[in-house]
Amino acid sequence: MTVTLSVDSTASAPALRLRPWRAEDAMALVTAHRDPHMRRLITSLVTEADARRWIRDQDDGWAAGTRFSFAVAECGSDLSEPDRPVGHIVVKGGADPTKAEVGYWTSAEVRGRGIAPRALEAVSRWALGSQAGMPLASLELLHAADNPASCRVAEKCRYVLRSLLPPRPPAFPTEGHLHVRTGAFEMNEDGSLRIT
Repeated sequence: MTVTLSVDSTASAPALRLRPWRAEDAMALVTAHRDPHMRRLITSLVTEADARRWIRDQDDGWAAGTRFSFAVAECGSDLSEPDRPVGHIVVKGGADPTKAEVGYWTSAEVRGRGIAPRALEAVSRWALGSQAGMPLASLELLHAADNPASCRVAEKCRYVLRSLLPPRPPAFPTEGHLHVRTGAFEMNEDGSLRIT
């Protein structure tokens, strides 16, 4: 199973396409990971071979139904044109089948343009909705406490700050925040549920 999600354009921002990563995205990944801010927060992909290996891991996650990893690409007016990823968003299953973790990043050149909240909202609605991969009741979003931009994105997308997390080196060397979004459902006239 793979999924492509679309996010409509706004008055100030182009449409987004959220799609599985492709082998030809490797250099875009390497370029994005050269950003010092990203290198401080996540494991860096240094070479094209690293990026291709990472993309294969994402493909394996889709195949297993345990990790749904999306390249976030801005779309021009012609949707048939090739796109270039400017971000990443992932939904990762865990031991509890009713909840999953989300994570994301955007490349330095597009930060501050509203891409992360628009992509996170689309993926959150999909993950908490009727998608077939994992029937979820909640999504968890973890980030370093010294990353206020991630706090703002979480709040915009209705992720509530639930707790402060202690450092857990080496993977999490600083304090963190745990935000949670639960599925809110409404009944359609035909008896089916829709996420709100």
